[in-house]
Amino acid sequence: MTPRDASDAHDNRWSDLDRPPLAVAGLRRSLVRGDGLWSSVEVVPRTGSTNTDLVERAAAGTAQEGAVLVAEEQSAGRGRLDRRWSAPPRSGLFFSVLVKPADHEVPVERWGWLPLLTGVAVATALSAAAGVDTALKWPNDLLVTVDGEERKAGGILAEAAGEGGIVVGVGLNVSLRADELPVPGAGSLALAGAKVSDREPVLRAVLRSFERWYHQWCAAEGDPGLSRLQETYAAGCATLGRSVRAILPGDRELVGEAVAVDGDGRLVIAGASGERVAVGAGDIVHLRPA
Repeated sequence: MTPRDASDAHDNRWSDLDRPPLAVAGLRRSLVRGDGLWSSVEVVPRTGSTNTDLVERAAAGTAQEGAVLVAEEQSAGRGRLDRRWSAPPRSGLFFSVLVKPADHEVPVERWGWLPLLTGVAVATALSAAAGVDTALKWPNDLLVTVDGEERKAGGILAEAAGEGGIVVGVGLNVSLRADELPVPGAGSLALAGAKVSDREPVLRAVLRSFERWYHQWCAAEGDPGLSRLQETYAAGCATLGRSVRAILPGDRELVGEAVAVDGDGRLVIAGASGERVAVGAGDIVHLRPA
C-alpha cells in the first residue's frame, strides 16, 4: 500500500485540494540516511497526540533515536501547562521526534536546551524554506507577523521518554485561514505571507535544520556557548528587551524587563529595583510590542 493510497474508507484525504496529504515515501527517501539522525519517518492520518504516542513507543523500546512521527490531524495536541488545541486536517505540521542526548555524552543538566534548540531549528528553516521571519517567544512559542501584529503560529513541547530519551513535539499552523483561527492571537504561515505553503518541503527543511543543530550541540556536549545555540537563540528571541510578566509556579508573578537567556536556558528578568531573577519555568506575557 503506497503512502498516497493509505487511507480509511471514511477518510477522504483529497477532500481539500489546497491541503494535499504528505507523501511519506518521499520524506523517507530524503531524510533517512545511514549516517544521519533520522532513523524512521511515519505519517498517520490522525491521532490524539504524536508526543503521547512516541513517548509510549520509547518507553516500550519500540522506537529508536531519530524516529519521526507525523499526524495529518491531531485531536488532542498538548502544549505547555497541558493546554489543549486542535486544527483542521492537513492545515499544519504536527510531529514529534525522539532523541537520546545521553548517548552523545550530553550531561542531563543541559537537556533543557532541547526546546530552545528546536525553536532555533524551526525558525531558521522557515526563513529559508518559506520566506517567513519567525521570532521565538521564550521558552517555546513560534511567532509570525500578520497585518503588523505579532501572532503565535506554533509551539514546542519536550517530554522525557524512556531511559535517556526526550520526545520533542512541534505544532505549526501552515495554511490555517483567518476564519479557522482558534483564538484571536493565533496565526499561520499563510497569513504571514509565506512563499511556500506545501508542507512537505517545509517539514524536510525543519527536520534537516534540527539535525544540523542537534549534531552541533551534541558535538559540543550540550554546551550552548560552544555550539552557538545560546547566541543564536538570543538573536531571534522576541522576548528579550521586552517588559514581561512572568506567571510562576505557585501563582506568583514577576514583572520586569527580559534581559538575557542564561547558560541554563533560563530567562533573566530585571525587576524594577534592579534585582535579576532567572526564571526556568513559567508563563511569559509580553507587555508591550518590540
